[in-house]
Amino acid sequence: MTNGASNRFLNLYTMKYGAIDIGTNAARLLIGEVLHDADRSFVKKISYTRIPLRLGDDVFSMGKVAAKKKLNLINTMKAFQIITNIFEVSQVQAFATSAMREAANAGQIVLDIKGATGIDLKIISGTEEANVILNSIMLFDLDPVFPMVIIDVGGGSTEINIFKDRENVVSKSFKVGALRILRGKFSEAVWSEINEWIASYIVPGEEYALFGIGGNIKKAYKLLVHGANKAAAYEELIKLKKQLESLTLPERMEKFQLRPDRADVIVPALDIYTRVISNFKCNFIHVPKVSLSDGMVYQMYLKEKNK
Repeated sequence: MTNGASNRFLNLYTMKYGAIDIGTNAARLLIGEVLHDADRSFVKKISYTRIPLRLGDDVFSMGKVAAKKKLNLINTMKAFQIITNIFEVSQVQAFATSAMREAANAGQIVLDIKGATGIDLKIISGTEEANVILNSIMLFDLDPVFPMVIIDVGGGSTEINIFKDRENVVSKSFKVGALRILRGKFSEAVWSEINEWIASYIVPGEEYALFGIGGNIKKAYKLLVHGANKAAAYEELIKLKKQLESLTLPERMEKFQLRPDRADVIVPALDIYTRVISNFKCNFIHVPKVSLSDGMVYQMYLKEKNK
């Protein structure tokens, strides 16, 4: 290996990446690096920042992001820019998902963010969002004995990805999410759409391994499961959902130590997860420590590696 190639190799494995995810419920910045353990790659979290902007509240009620939340979003992006500069990240990637896809003033907001921070915010489609999530599959340390289903429930949309032999069979984004349900801004017909779509792609009687992605399923997993490498049981998720439904928001916050912006959306999120799980011959769902942001970091790493 030449000195130039050697230096590039070392630089590749010491690069830090910044992944900005502007979601319906919150804005997130993950600063991470890709490390390797035997034959497995994983994203090491260096810094994680979450701001509960709730752009979906404006978009679902007015069809756009109002002036106050727009200012909050721009200030959040400025803060994220400062953090990435402090950590001297090599690359920054910024994606916006469901709420910004529907905001009538999204284009102007993207221009304003670019002018204020220099960051290019890309509004990605549901399909593109699903494809980024596919990068996360490379980070799973799993035995692919059974076909795998990745379920990602966000604030405004739900992505379902079906894999077999670690190859993607099909992906689809559905217009239903935790905040969208909470605000009553969804169609009941989406449940039939999800069920019919799943039925058209799964093999009757075949076993599937299910994996949940998203902040709400991670929180539910922590509330239910103690110890490493365990899955959350379907019946336990149903029981937890009913228990949470019976409590007021302050009671949920006190009993389960939930933030206000988690206490109200966790129930509709669990409703989505359990409805999807019921379509499969599976009584458990695994909850790996990966997210859209992890997929973004890994995507940047792969692009740099393949240069």
